[in-house]
Amino acid sequence: MKLPERVAIVHEWFTSMRGGEKCVEVLCELFPQATLFVLVHKKGSVSSTIESMPIRTSFIQRLPFAERRYRHYLPLFPAAVEGFDMNEFDLVISSNHCVAKGVRTKPNTLHICYCHTPMRYVWDMYTEYFGRGRAGVATRIGMRLFLDKLRRWDVRTASNPHGYVANSQNIRSKIQKIYNRTADVIYPPVNTSLFQLSHRQGAYFLIISAFVPYKRIDLAIEALKRTGDTLIIVGDGPDAKRLKKMAAPNIEFMGWQPDEQLKELYAGCKAVVFPGEEDFGIVPVEAMACGKPVIAFAKGGALETIVDSPSLKTGIAFQEQTVDSLIEAIRSCREGEFKPEELRAYACRFDREVFKQKMREYVENKWREFKS
Repeated sequence: MKLPERVAIVHEWFTSMRGGEKCVEVLCELFPQATLFVLVHKKGSVSSTIESMPIRTSFIQRLPFAERRYRHYLPLFPAAVEGFDMNEFDLVISSNHCVAKGVRTKPNTLHICYCHTPMRYVWDMYTEYFGRGRAGVATRIGMRLFLDKLRRWDVRTASNPHGYVANSQNIRSKIQKIYNRTADVIYPPVNTSLFQLSHRQGAYFLIISAFVPYKRIDLAIEALKRTGDTLIIVGDGPDAKRLKKMAAPNIEFMGWQPDEQLKELYAGCKAVVFPGEEDFGIVPVEAMACGKPVIAFAKGGALETIVDSPSLKTGIAFQEQTVDSLIEAIRSCREGEFKPEELRAYACRFDREVFKQKMREYVENKWREFKS
């Protein structure tokens, strides 16, 4: 059956090229005729594939400092996404980690949601974003006023999509628990062909991450300050000032880096440190594609990529989100034996082309069911 020509892809914002945007990039390749809808677009912040598409923004784009402080407008996000006009489209794909699934469609439009996570800001990571020490007094008071309303809206609009795709078994369980909806699992795309196998011993530990509270980069900084090992941190974000203030001379911040530099950083590291609870986590798979092990917190999506068994060892999972537990994992990683070829072979299970093929098949099947 021929797929629809009139396609919309709804995402929350284009301000950097992270995991969610890499999923959108592949969707753009599957549907090059699509129109993209986002609350906020910082021009030049995403790949040329995305930037070359027609992009429509919401009224949030016109609010003061929206490109940098868009999260401050969280209570307005539901109205913004519901304001998008979807009447001209036959297929809508929402790429959701906040409000994208809430987009309104006409009855004869198929709506598929690729869910990175239910709205983390109001559910399982509310404290990490808006707890004491994480946000100012005014922000905390404001969020308490809007919290119940945002949760009710999130649950109510869970019925909007005709079908859900979760980015991991971890998120599939959350969709079932919070939304009472079933979901298929298609792991997000990792461009394994971009990375080459490295047999270097490695001179440093590496973090590649946005600087937001739930990533727990502060935990890694405290642990590496105590061990004295060199830690290179690639990324940026709202937590940058606090994290840099915590750092010691053995910790280096590099900001976001282009792909060519990332390849070199992966190739030269001892291991990648992944201290937060993630929905899935593309960075660990990129590290494995270079033959490098991962030290990760044993919760969330990491449990679906970090393997420590007699037949395969891709990294070390530490059980408690504490400095001592992470230090013990670092020591175990130093003593462990990892086979780079096996790590890369495992990473290729999550390759970009695998994601593309599975998403194509999913959309085709859903479109066939919908039309019949």
